[in-house]
Amino acid sequence: MIFKKLSAIDDRYREIEQMLTLPEVISNNKDYQRLIKEYNSIAEVVAKYREYTVAAREMNECDEMMRDSSQDPELRMLAEEDFHRLREECERLTEELKLLLMPRDPNDSKNVIVELRAGAGGEEAALFAQDLYRMYTMYSATRGFRIEVISLNDTELGGIKSITFSVIGDGAYSRFKFESGVHRVQRIPVTESNGRIQTSTVTVAVLPEADEVEVDISPSDIKIESCKSSGAGGQHINKTESAVRLTHLPSGIVIECDGERSQLQNKERAMKLLYSKLYDIKQREQDERIASERRSQVGSGDRSEKIRTYNYPQSRITDHRINKTVYTFDAFLNGELDSVIDDLIAADTAERLKGEDK
Repeated sequence: MIFKKLSAIDDRYREIEQMLTLPEVISNNKDYQRLIKEYNSIAEVVAKYREYTVAAREMNECDEMMRDSSQDPELRMLAEEDFHRLREECERLTEELKLLLMPRDPNDSKNVIVELRAGAGGEEAALFAQDLYRMYTMYSATRGFRIEVISLNDTELGGIKSITFSVIGDGAYSRFKFESGVHRVQRIPVTESNGRIQTSTVTVAVLPEADEVEVDISPSDIKIESCKSSGAGGQHINKTESAVRLTHLPSGIVIECDGERSQLQNKERAMKLLYSKLYDIKQREQDERIASERRSQVGSGDRSEKIRTYNYPQSRITDHRINKTVYTFDAFLNGELDSVIDDLIAADTAERLKGEDK
């Protein structure tokens, strides 16, 4: 069954190759881009399938040589050695092809919108939110992503009550989607004079950036107001009413955007966030309707779930979903998240493979 599907994908790949040479396709930018996107999306699996077919053909040739009694015994022995090596290679390639054929999250290639909100812990939670924002900023830089602040509500001590920002770059959602949930910090706050360890929390929400075509919004459903930014004061004060507040009347969602000096730019970013929030609601409702759908802990994205603890006194960070503890504490907070994110992706893939086998 798997190889019948792979053969069909290979045929489609060859078909697209031919279509991309046609003048009528080249002159139609929309069709050309659509085909290029499809072509690139199946290129890896086609390359792996062709690698498998070569190995399988050579393995069969070795098998025939082994069975041919007229062949020189030494050649038959060499053929047997190659046969066993090629069989192992075919088994490895088959497993890799199974992974490549697994349905992918359609949002993985998208930009993301991340919301950080200080939870329990008052000012200390706000300071930790600032630490997390810095961590994500540094991580994004290592991946070649760009960050744009949509809205910011900070504190006098340099903490962040709440911040919403976009992470822009191919595959941003695939790397950030496992960050949704409650992040807990255990440390002695700068505001604590007695040196007692305090536990504080920050809630992280990660939304795939939605296109307008994915969510239908009627202009009559939106109330738009101009306002001043909600910073801590001083240099943060926005003296002009460039901030924008959008209210989506049917859902009651309210969005404020003050990241830009231009009201038009703030409106555009607020609309982008509104589309993403409504898309997120739409996805969650769809998931609830599919009762038989797999619900693994790793991929749930439940914002009420405690997913990670940052313990400063012991210099350790524990991700509770995969029971992994890392002691590269400073490096992690400086944006080196890939070791944990890669393990989260691997755990999620393993869960989905179990679902495919059932």
